[in-house]
Amino acid sequence: MRQQAAVQAGEKSAMASTINHQSALIYVMVTMSAADSVMRDREFRTIGGIVESLPVFEEVNRDALVAAAEDCVSLLEPEDGLDAVLGLVKEALSPALCETAYALACEVAAADGTLEQEELRLLELIRHELDVDRLHAAAIERGVRA
Repeated sequence: MRQQAAVQAGEKSAMASTINHQSALIYVMVTMSAADSVMRDREFRTIGGIVESLPVFEEVNRDALVAAAEDCVSLLEPEDGLDAVLGLVKEALSPALCETAYALACEVAAADGTLEQEELRLLELIRHELDVDRLHAAAIERGVRA
């Protein structure tokens, strides 16, 4: 029992220190969904549809999606959770995938048809943290609205 607890603690600390690019993209979508403190079914369906359809998630199954989402929610709980999640995401993504992450965040934000102030602020934070160029961000936002 003690050994199992030590293994689980090791897994949690490893989880918090590094993630792969698929998990990073999932973290961005889950964080966006949680931005207004209400994770809506429509947003979850959007995340599921994105993971099922994009080639970058080819190796991610439903169980891996759920596990990554749960890990992200756990990391978001502390007061500095958002900073921790965005730091992990930035570390895991190439510059091209940072733009992809921003696009996925925009898709999730738009999923329920309304953008709350919290969601707009989080999009701004994601854009800034991931160094997404303003013009690229504007083009991505325009594409999501279309």
